[in-house]
Parts: sequence; structure tokens; C-alpha cells
Amino acid sequence: MAGQDDQKLNFNFIRDIAPVSSITRQPQAMLANPLFPAKTIPEFIDYAKANPGKVNMSSPGIGTISHLAGELFKMMAGVNLVHVPFGGNGPALTALLGGQVEVSVPSLPSSIEYIRTGKLLGLAVTSAMRAEALPDIPSVGEFVTGYEVTAWYGVGAPKGVAVEINAGLADPKLKARLADFGGAVFALSPADFGKFIADETEKWGKVIQAINIKAG
Repeated sequence: MAGQDDQKLNFNFIRDIAPVSSITRQPQAMLANPLFPAKTIPEFIDYAKANPGKVNMSSPGIGTISHLAGELFKMMAGVNLVHVPFGGNGPALTALLGGQVEVSVPSLPSSIEYIRTGKLLGLAVTSAMRAEALPDIPSVGEFVTGYEVTAWYGVGAPKGVAVEINAGLADPKLKARLADFGGAVFALSPADFGKFIADETEKWGKVIQAINIKAG
């Protein structure tokens, strides 16, 4: 997100960095404390609309993917959630587990065991499709049309550097390992990866501008 929320950078990511390869992508998970009355996304939206400004949403900090995923949900679902930033993913999840906040949108790998053991309620995953590791949990997009958020990882290099790493992403063991944690192999050609980066930059730029995030 640096290219969107920090105007002090001395380079332009889209202009100066050549996409080499995407590697993996993973959804966030929209989680609630098990004592929260809403148990599904439709119930959650109804509750939030009936109680504007009374549902607290934790995140690891301002401008993190967890924060922005929540802000995009607020915009697209038309609800008013109160953002409560913490100094890291651990404290944000601890607050949710302890009932100090009602909802959070952490990465699925960081929270999947809490869902599996029932310590936290998985309302939905934020990817377009359901996660292979949790097939019974719906995606947010099943209820909020067009909603999709994934954290993705890839390799970029200064333009003119030739690197090829996509072949290793076909390893079945890698695919299985990523799936177990809620992620997936994300192998795009350099050209397609470049378009994906440009689309993501535009998408999140709109969210960042809408909520007026500025780099500190």
C-alpha cells in the first residue's frame, strides 16, 4: 500500500518496478467473538445497521490489509463499524478473543486454528471463492456482491532484470502446504501480474482516499 498512502517515496512502484512473478495469495477471515449475536454475514449486516457505531472492529494497525478489508466491507455493505487499531495482529486477536471488540478481519493463516477449535466464529472469508481449508465457511462475496480481498505475495525487480521462478510454484507439496493454511498458489505471467498489481493499486487507492489515510 506504500505507493498509495505515502507520498514521500522517491520511486513509483508501477513505473519503476517490473513484475517478475506472483507467488501466493490468501484471504482474510471475517471473525466474530462466539458470544456475538450475529452468526452469519446477513445477520451481521442487519445487526450493524440496527446498531450504528456500536460494533467495534480490531486490526493490527491503520493501513494494514485487515484494516482496509474492514473499511471496504463498511463501504460496500453500508454499515458503520468503529475501527480500533492495535499494535500488531496478536493484540488485535486477543481483543477479539476477550470480547473487547466484536469483529476483526485478520489473515486466514493467522486465525485458522481459532476457527477450527471454535474459539472464534468464522463469519466468512474475503476471497472470491471459499477457502479449500474451510469449505463450510462462505465468502463475503456470496452476500456482498463484488467484495473480494486477498493478501498476495510476489517478486518484483528493477526493470531490465530477467528472473523466472514460476516453475517451482507447480510443486504439489507447495500447493498442499499453502492450502492447509488457507492460501493458494498464485502463479501469473509477468504481464498478467503487472495488470493485477495495477488493478489492486487502483482499487486500494480509492479506499485509502475515501478514509483519508496519510503516512505518518
